[in-house]
Amino acid sequence: MWWVLGVLAVAAALSAYLAWTAHRVERVHVRAASAGRALDAHLLRRAAAAAVVAEHTGFVELYAAARLALDAEQDEREVAENDLTRQLQSVRSTATDAATHTLVATSRRVALARQVHTDLVRDALTARRRPLVRLLRMARGYERPRYFEIADPTLAEPAAAMRGPIPEPPVPVEAA
Repeated sequence: MWWVLGVLAVAAALSAYLAWTAHRVERVHVRAASAGRALDAHLLRRAAAAAVVAEHTGFVELYAAARLALDAEQDEREVAENDLTRQLQSVRSTATDAATHTLVATSRRVALARQVHTDLVRDALTARRRPLVRLLRMARGYERPRYFEIADPTLAEPAAAMRGPIPEPPVPVEAA
């Protein structure tokens, strides 16, 4: 009698573990896909902001790179975004208008969204590599997540746009 209860307890524990593992695999794949969509949205906002800044300042190369990033297909998106990042880093804007501040803010959001996406893709790929997940093919219903490789998209705040006056360096006091 006790061995039947023991077998039932082991079967219940094993089924609970399998259900938890399957739910974990589903959850990390859904979160990775959601992070990919968020990164895509932030990249589109950055490209649109770059196009606005390029129109205001007259940077033709920046405008062309922004339009290519906006119109790029999924398989050529990384190349277009890397080109836009290079153009943004090569152009040093000192403008203090709202469009430049929006571009800097969206570039920072892209960097954060890329980091979150990379972390979630790593977690999903780690979950897929677990032996039990591979053996029972728990991840077969989900598309394999991919990293989005782009250069660091952060931009520095323009020097003229710094808030407040620049403090004077302290003057050393000589002892008499």
